[in-house]
Amino acid sequence: MPPLADPDVRRVALVRLRVGLGDLLCSAPALRALRRARPDVAVTMVTWPEVAAVVERLGDVDEVLPFPGAEGIPDRVADPAGWVPFVAAARARGFDLAVQCYGDRAAANRVAAGLGARSVGGFAPTGWTPPVGDEALHLRYPTDLHEVERHLALLERLGVPRTRGDAEMELPLTEAEESAHAARLAAHGLRPGGYAVLHAGASSPSRRWPVPSFAEVARRLREAGLAVVLTGSPAERTLTADLAAAAGGPLHDLAGRTDLAALALLLRDAAVLVGNDTGTAHLGRAVGGRTVTVFQPGDPRRWGYVDERARTLVPLVGCAPCPHLECPIDFRCSRATTPGDVMRAVGQLLAGASG
Repeated sequence: MPPLADPDVRRVALVRLRVGLGDLLCSAPALRALRRARPDVAVTMVTWPEVAAVVERLGDVDEVLPFPGAEGIPDRVADPAGWVPFVAAARARGFDLAVQCYGDRAAANRVAAGLGARSVGGFAPTGWTPPVGDEALHLRYPTDLHEVERHLALLERLGVPRTRGDAEMELPLTEAEESAHAARLAAHGLRPGGYAVLHAGASSPSRRWPVPSFAEVARRLREAGLAVVLTGSPAERTLTADLAAAAGGPLHDLAGRTDLAALALLLRDAAVLVGNDTGTAHLGRAVGGRTVTVFQPGDPRRWGYVDERARTLVPLVGCAPCPHLECPIDFRCSRATTPGDVMRAVGQLLAGASG
């Protein structure tokens, strides 16, 4: 019997050692499916303490167990002094099942094995072999699936049945946040559907479409009658200031001035979001916004969307996708997608919205 179909499995640890907003949003459909199938199970997510607020907002997780880092997990610098108390706290919980749902990295399997659970399963990374007898508890990491689908596939392997609509993302929002959003739009003279959002930031330089390209899109959006809003983190204020200067004309620069809920609502009510392959694109998806995502080195099979509310623009260059955070050659993927390509995708989405 798969462990998540076993009524004796009541405490589950999910090892999800990611800091990216997109990673966490793509986990949400699987978390929802697990809660629907096993409302009796206490779910603990083992992850970094800084993402606890996002995990709690997504729901379907009972507890976050803060992770101190470990050798081989690159997302944050490890705190060696924190490992012994972390393991003690994990083992005190008496997990029935620990699941490696980090990804294609064997170090995460070592973390899952160290939690003291009765059974350990999860992704089997490339080149890694599950312990003898545990093969059925592991899924060879599926490199050809979208991030949402790979997590659903893993839980299905462990006993959570799939149902129609499981892959849809969502983000819970409150009435107070809705009211604050309406006031924010009014303060900036914006109306739902009357503005476009540009998100020029990304965590790595190789995922940032050039500022001059964004600036040209901003000019064309204004010519089309849309107000233009810039978003980003506080650290990206310089980037958005450069974009505003290059675009000229009136812009609303809200970088560093929105929390997660405010950004989500801004994306939901925008005519369209144009942004890089980053968490903001997934956030727009989660709240039902229209999105045009410019991919450069990222893998669109894993992170892209194409349907009536989304367009994924992929550079037609032989070196993409690639794993580089900074391009070691001539960053040709940044030039492969043009402002004209973006505006054609925007036009398609807006035509569909008015049709």
